[in-house]
Amino acid sequence: VQLVASGGGLVQAGGSLRLSCAASGGTFNNYYMGWFRQAPGKEREFVAGISWSGARTYAVGPVKGRFTISRDNAKNTMYLQMNNLKPEDTAVYYCAARPYLTATMTVSEYDYWGQGTQVTVSS
Repeated sequence: VQLVASGGGLVQAGGSLRLSCAASGGTFNNYYMGWFRQAPGKEREFVAGISWSGARTYAVGPVKGRFTISRDNAKNTMYLQMNNLKPEDTAVYYCAARPYLTATMTVSEYDYWGQGTQVTVSS
């Protein structure tokens, strides 16, 4: 499956962005999906994940209540709505997929990756 992430940009602190991840070449609703981010000099980290149906979602503590992950299986697209952005959210954001139904936050357990989209939050 191929993943294309988009929607990043430059925003002031407190602003919002909506990232999209378009999938092709596979059966989208067979995959557990996730968003990761990587800031300069840091390791890639899990941000949020969503089950194949969208019924179960998970977000890590620093973004919980501000970021919302969702998916539209009819459009083969996953989203990350990011509100109340903070300078520490600045990173390249990646979408990822794994052909299993179980959730994981481990980078190496995702088989497919998008190219990344830059999010920069100014103070």
